[in-house]
Amino acid sequence: MKLCFPVERPDGLQSRIYGHFGSAPAFVIVDAETSQVDTVTNRDQHHRHGRCSPLKALDGYTVDAVVVGGIGRGALTGLARAGIRVFAAHPGTVAENLSLWKAGLLPAWDPDQVCGGHGHGHACSHHGP
Repeated sequence: MKLCFPVERPDGLQSRIYGHFGSAPAFVIVDAETSQVDTVTNRDQHHRHGRCSPLKALDGYTVDAVVVGGIGRGALTGLARAGIRVFAAHPGTVAENLSLWKAGLLPAWDPDQVCGGHGHGHACSHHGP
């Protein structure tokens, strides 16, 4: 199973989880069975809010799940349509969240808790930037 982690900076398993899928500078992709680590630059980082194209952002990489600190409804819906599950990350590193995921301790993102926008009184339930 390949897991995608939106990150602040690509530092492999020590990368810090980024607080929002769509504006993450990069993604660390980990094969949970082989431990192979790849890095992908977010190809859709500068989209208008609410217009995230998650498959474009992943630049053709195929993943089975995303582990993220925050995500908007459009990105969550786009990932779900592609058959990609989305889990809520804890603050910390890819390695820490990978361990939590393997232990079954990361909940699936609830569509009722997605980001509603930044600024203008909108609130998000994610952590980090």
